[in-house]
Amino acid sequence: MFRPLSVYIGARYTRARRRSLFVSFISFTSMIGLALGVLVMIVVLSVMNGFDHEMRSRVLGMVPHATIESSSPIDDWPTLAERLVQHPQVAAVAPFIQMQGLLTHRGQVTKILINAVDPVIEPEVSIVGQFFREGTLADLAPGEFGIVIGDKAANTLGVEVGDKVTFVAPEVTVTPAGVFPRMKRFTVRGIFHVGAGEIDGYVAMANISDLARLHRWQPDQVQGVRLRFVDLFQAPRIAWELAGQLGDDFYSRDWTRTHGNLYQAIRMEKAMIGLLLLLIVAVAAFNIISTLVMVVTDKRGDIAILRTLGATPRQIMAIFMVQGTVIGVVGTLVGALLGIFAALNVSSWVAALERLIGHKFLSADVYFIDYLPSRLMTADVVQVCVAALILSFFATLYPAWRAARTQPAEALRYE
Repeated sequence: MFRPLSVYIGARYTRARRRSLFVSFISFTSMIGLALGVLVMIVVLSVMNGFDHEMRSRVLGMVPHATIESSSPIDDWPTLAERLVQHPQVAAVAPFIQMQGLLTHRGQVTKILINAVDPVIEPEVSIVGQFFREGTLADLAPGEFGIVIGDKAANTLGVEVGDKVTFVAPEVTVTPAGVFPRMKRFTVRGIFHVGAGEIDGYVAMANISDLARLHRWQPDQVQGVRLRFVDLFQAPRIAWELAGQLGDDFYSRDWTRTHGNLYQAIRMEKAMIGLLLLLIVAVAAFNIISTLVMVVTDKRGDIAILRTLGATPRQIMAIFMVQGTVIGVVGTLVGALLGIFAALNVSSWVAALERLIGHKFLSADVYFIDYLPSRLMTADVVQVCVAALILSFFATLYPAWRAARTQPAEALRYE
């Protein structure tokens, strides 16, 4: 099979021979360095993609994309919902009431945010139904004062389904006998686990009519409505517009006020870490320069003989560009394959290591999820490989140019 002279000789130079084992070893280490750089970059970007995806699907699937609230209880929320859902970006609307306080059980206390919801409509705006370990939203029957809590809160209080807990509201009741805090007994009807410490530890859900009674409102009065948008990134703008159309009594809140900083931090960290890892890949790629410079020095006699046989400077330059490109291609492909394999399995490996040593690397008390996610994206793999190949190609130019400038007489003088 016909092969150009530059390709044939450049490919031969990448294979070890007795006289140049050290140079070949340097070429091998350059390949390994480039492969490790590509591997690490793919794995880290996949982990950052995993955090981004979990933030969108879990945390932002639990919290409302936006809420429309009023300074006073809303009486006719179905009419308001019908008006809001006419907007093409509004996918679903559900009523809610929120109340903060303390939850106690046998001397154990934890702070809690109760989201009172309609069990029938809530699944349209929240994915909490996918994470129940015990019970369901349907168990929150009106008038029974049932409550569902996260597993972290349940462990703190030491409760299970069927146990009674006491909710202490941040309000007081004035009676002739004195001032007393407002308290209400709830029955635990379900326990969920989202994997986000903030939600599992401090969020509970109850029936909306029960919390309306606790607020001393009418059973059909609500605090506001939760909105789920087709594109959650449009939530701030559209929610503000919708609140403005409803009148001065209404105002909006969106997810960027509660979790926007965390999401932006994840996106910024991905960009910065990607840039830093690209520099690592660049360092590994430019190791090819030192490798080829040593090869050029080692092959000065061969270059001189090729020149005397009629090889042009362009052909000499192409020989060493081929050699450097082979190193770059092999290193990039090996790194990409290992990186893809590692990115697909890093979550299970970390989980197994946590079980083995009995230590959680990601604590729900510190991070918004308690496990290491990974999400491999083809675009990231392609971008990393292309960047590595481009850097490898540019790394071959100077040594190849230096080889092309070799003078046959100078090189053969001492041969």
